[in-house]
Amino acid sequence: MDFGDQLRRYFGTDDPGAIPPEALESGIERMRVDLGLETDRGRRFALWALLHMLAAAPDLDVAFKHAEDREAARNFMDLAARDDAD
Repeated sequence: MDFGDQLRRYFGTDDPGAIPPEALESGIERMRVDLGLETDRGRRFALWALLHMLAAAPDLDVAFKHAEDREAARNFMDLAARDDAD
């Protein structure tokens, strides 16, 4: 899953700054539904990561049943926080 592809699929544009608030809300809701239905671990992680960047991700224990996926998500959050601090 490519970041731009995800943005186009859920929000109709690959420019995050061009997403109107109502489209953001409905796109996030569709992403949450897809996250709940997704069985591929990699695709699930990609959905969760975008939701995290949009401050809409579910808790790790809800999103991931495998401990290694939860640990990967924690690492992602740490890296994202470090980038925000720079």
